[in-house]
Amino acid sequence: MITDMKNLKFLITITVFIGSIFCSTRSYAQVVEDFTSSSVNQPGKEYPKVNSEGRVRAQILAPDAKSVQLDIGGVKYDMCKDDKGFWMGESAPQDEGFHYYQLNIDGVSVPDPGTIYFYGAGRWGSGIEIPAYDQDFYAVKDVPHGLVSELIYFSEITQVWRRCFVYTPPGYESNSNERYPVIYLQHGSFEDETGWVKQGKTNLIMDNLIASKKAVPMIIVMDNGYAYKPLESMASDTPKTPRVSVFEEVMVNEIVPLIDSRFRTKPDRKSRAIAGLSMGANQTMRIIMNNLDVFSNYGGFSGTSNYPSSDEIDTKTFLDGKFDDAALVNDQIDVLWLGLGTKEPRPFPTSVGAFRNMLNKQGIRYTYYESPGTAHEWLTWRRSLYQFAQLLFK
Repeated sequence: MITDMKNLKFLITITVFIGSIFCSTRSYAQVVEDFTSSSVNQPGKEYPKVNSEGRVRAQILAPDAKSVQLDIGGVKYDMCKDDKGFWMGESAPQDEGFHYYQLNIDGVSVPDPGTIYFYGAGRWGSGIEIPAYDQDFYAVKDVPHGLVSELIYFSEITQVWRRCFVYTPPGYESNSNERYPVIYLQHGSFEDETGWVKQGKTNLIMDNLIASKKAVPMIIVMDNGYAYKPLESMASDTPKTPRVSVFEEVMVNEIVPLIDSRFRTKPDRKSRAIAGLSMGANQTMRIIMNNLDVFSNYGGFSGTSNYPSSDEIDTKTFLDGKFDDAALVNDQIDVLWLGLGTKEPRPFPTSVGAFRNMLNKQGIRYTYYESPGTAHEWLTWRRSLYQFAQLLFK
């Protein structure tokens, strides 16, 4: 009996040892060991890390867990536990730029406590930066910096308190007689008004553009694209009523007048642009075409209002015929700008492609940009803002 127990312990030890070797070999074979801590880690946190291949390596202490995975880019990567209860593992190489990710512990998805949290995919979660070859345009530099302020306001339309973030350029506080043009800049699906500052690095992009005189000083307003009519009845026995979006009404009737009253804007259509990414591109295209008396510049980053369709656009019915009169569109819109990543998934390339085909057929002027090597993610949109802002208000 004693001999059997010794043999059993020996077999268990060998099994664990072999499993450990297998896990280590699987995780670290052919991986370049030049990992450095991510630029968006919590202060003092070593992990997660990124290497020169763009691999992400995560670590978490979970001694009682049976299984831990790194979930990034739509793929779950098994992590391995050491004798102290730390799990570690890494991903395949990721595209340059910012990515959301999470850890999966025994089937439960949780944020990685090592990173700053970002709001995306409808939740606060982890993010990581894969250094980009052109990251200098959104780097922190020794240049004059603008200010990002939080503006809280009550919406009479939605009957709730809302907020937006407002970027004012360097010199705004000291140049008290100066007035500035404005971009109204919107986030995408399942994100919020924090996205363009935290993930998008809007203030740094604009600081650097203005310092290099590639863009004129301007104000940027970043609000929440989710706005709904208040429900008349919230009785528990009443079936849920589909919420009706009123964001266009909020933007035109509340946000724009609020910004004009609280900031030194140039309050005319020629000095206003409206832009957005993905869902925000769809929203803002509808807003400008319905309100050409308010805005004269448009930027659509990875999206258009015919999404998700790739069918040929009938200009007599699309957006109530707003693109049917090409001469009017060319006269009223100073900058019509579209951007897309070269690795965007369907249906974004095909729906934007159908929209471009319509513009070409109609003879409507526009600018088109492709972000090299990026998909439907924040580096595409940082680059889009960088390109778009340089064309405005000149």
